[in-house]
Amino acid sequence: MIYTDKAIDLHKNNIVIDAHLDLGGIIFDKKRKLESRIIEKYYLNSFKKSGLNFVVAAVYVESIYIPEMALHVALNQVNDIIEEIEACGDSLMLVRNCDDMDIALNEGKIGIIISLEGADPILNDIDLLSIFYRLGVRGLGLTWSRRNYVADGSYFGDPEEGTRGGLTPFGIQVIKKAEELGLFLDVSHLNDEGFDDLIKYTKKPFIASHSNSRDINPIRRNLNKHQIKALSDRGGVIGVNTYKSIVSLNKDQQNIGHICDHIEHIILESSDNNIGYGFDLCNLLFGSGPNVDVLDNHEESLKITEELLRRGHSEETLKKIIGGNFYRFFKRVL
Repeated sequence: MIYTDKAIDLHKNNIVIDAHLDLGGIIFDKKRKLESRIIEKYYLNSFKKSGLNFVVAAVYVESIYIPEMALHVALNQVNDIIEEIEACGDSLMLVRNCDDMDIALNEGKIGIIISLEGADPILNDIDLLSIFYRLGVRGLGLTWSRRNYVADGSYFGDPEEGTRGGLTPFGIQVIKKAEELGLFLDVSHLNDEGFDDLIKYTKKPFIASHSNSRDINPIRRNLNKHQIKALSDRGGVIGVNTYKSIVSLNKDQQNIGHICDHIEHIILESSDNNIGYGFDLCNLLFGSGPNVDVLDNHEESLKITEELLRRGHSEETLKKIIGGNFYRFFKRVL
């Protein structure tokens, strides 16, 4: 009980951030099933119980819409997110810059930062990146786990494929434009070749919003030790993912303890300054099928904090992990 109380206290009195939630895709799907006030219905109570201060809302375009409908669907999702924020009144606000983060904290609102999960919506038109920025998008994941005009994604399994590529010439233009605009870059779902190119052609820190350690779960979707070090050296942050198959391919290890194993390993490979939460809660995205997440909701994130306390991690380290590291990053780049 002592660890439970400490975890609750830490989340109540310190900044808490989830660096990846597929809100765009979830809202888009449910609105087209004639639901409304989705954040209020499915998330707001859990957000508050977890002490959440900021969440990165991903615009996720399913493969069935690629490429012809990618832009259309993404624009709808950005609009859907903003409408949902407005529907929640004083509880939420859209975050466009670091001053907005201060306003959210001072006014007790949960800040929503919009990010594209994959550059598919901009197709091969770099001007669309500026348009998304004007609409309030502040993050850019270069790929989902598929190929687009920017780069190749990291597949979940081992499909038959030809030669993998890194960043395309257009992709190099995109990352330079993103840094110029003030969009933060996200390497989750990017393949190894693209990661190496990103290091070469960027100057600013970047994140892996929802990735784990490849040493703990050896799938290409996770980061290897060299990537963890390179990202950390650049001043970036890794958000630990709670999607079951990214935590472990062994069903017996798809649990909170193994999530904490990932966190501890990433700390060993870098430091406690480069790890945070990026839960990637997808149960609502995939409908009423079997749960794909270790956590049922954001309130259960307290159990991860509790377990880390039980393992002997200090409260100072936990303050960084639950949100301090991502807060520092976003204050620097937004």
